[in-house]
Amino acid sequence: MKTMTCKQLGGACDKAFSGETFEELAEQSKLHGMEMFQKQDSEHLEAMQRVQALMQEPEKMQAWFEAKKQEFAALPED
Repeated sequence: MKTMTCKQLGGACDKAFSGETFEELAEQSKLHGMEMFQKQDSEHLEAMQRVQALMQEPEKMQAWFEAKKQEFAALPED
């Protein structure tokens, strides 16, 4: 099992997500992001805007996503 924070996954806080795969962490982060969106948390909304800007350029978004996957792969097991 490995752990990454919201910030490490492109978010705005130190909430930790743990899982066996990067996809598990990404799903937890997505759910957390939806919760923060509903709360209209300004720091998370800014982080979401940065990711949405990346989504406008598929090559950059893919590179960012791959970099996060590699960061996960390089982490030691908890």
